[in-house]
Amino acid sequence: VKKSPNPLTAMKAGCIAGAVEATVVWPMEFIKTQLQLQSKTKGVKLPYSGMVSGITYTVRTTGFFSLYRGLAPTLIGSVPKAGIRFGLNAVIKEKIRGKDGKLTPGKNFVAGLCAGVSEALVIVAPVETVKTKCIELNKSFFGGLKHIMKTEGIGGVYQGAVATALKQGSNMGLRFMWFNEYKIYVTEDGKKQLTPIMGLIGGMSAGCFSTLGNNPFDVIKTRMQGTKAAQYKNTLDCFNQILTKEGVGAFYAGVVPRLSRVVPGQGIIFMSFETIQEWLKTNFPAFESDS
Repeated sequence: VKKSPNPLTAMKAGCIAGAVEATVVWPMEFIKTQLQLQSKTKGVKLPYSGMVSGITYTVRTTGFFSLYRGLAPTLIGSVPKAGIRFGLNAVIKEKIRGKDGKLTPGKNFVAGLCAGVSEALVIVAPVETVKTKCIELNKSFFGGLKHIMKTEGIGGVYQGAVATALKQGSNMGLRFMWFNEYKIYVTEDGKKQLTPIMGLIGGMSAGCFSTLGNNPFDVIKTRMQGTKAAQYKNTLDCFNQILTKEGVGAFYAGVVPRLSRVVPGQGIIFMSFETIQEWLKTNFPAFESDS
């Protein structure tokens, strides 16, 4: 009888991979968030319009290390976030796997969706809120947290939680669905070993697919977590205001810098995850399977 994969292996591999990925691609995430926070209403001129000009402007005006502003709360959240994501995804996949042991794209999407919503509510919503405030107000992690507690109270930490759950759930659903189908194809359904390069390419393509599919949710989430979130009654109102005042194109604000951050980032995290997971299985028998 084939033993089920040990979810603990996926969780530990995910934790390590999450920390690696967050650190490597943070400057791109920083610029993406800045672009999305800049509303184009009332004729406000943006100081930059893209990734290269954004990095150049930031380094010139506030210094190189300011590109890493907001990284602290993200790193604090990245380890448990990725652990929950990969670990819970593994658990759910085993629960909904068919009698033949296979998973349809739809089931892979559901497993990713549930894992994404869970990580959003437990980790991502509070961490992303603090991160957004840190970037927008040019404050440190504790400075941003102090500002939230002083102006909004403890509830302010969960500002935009619904939008975050929608964004993260759809993100992970699309991402895991794509990667699992890709993995089946390139390994001929497990007959071949997934190499690090295969994992890198698969993760990058999954990142591209999920970003193009759910960027509107990401824009809404960012607006709901910004300092001007009070102008929106709720997530739906935020959607309606952006659509009526700024047009459909506003939902794809920051998509290029987001792609430049997500695509290599997901390549790194999926490659790291698959490599670390195999290493754990090979070197530590306890991680090999769940009897």
